[in-house]
Amino acid sequence: MPRWEYVTTPLLIHNTAAILNNWGSDGWELVQIVTGPEGGLVAYLKRPVGDAGAGA
Repeated sequence: MPRWEYVTTPLLIHNTAAILNNWGSDGWELVQIVTGPEGGLVAYLKRPVGDAGAGA
């Protein structure tokens, strides 16, 4: 069974695609976007543990 690591990141509405593309290039898969507690958008991402990339 795969093990996952997760990250959350705020999304700037005028730069959403670039932010998600940067995370995606490091192997992160978008799981969900929700409204954060202060009203902004927050992205939840996951990737299998052990993938190469920034922050691993």
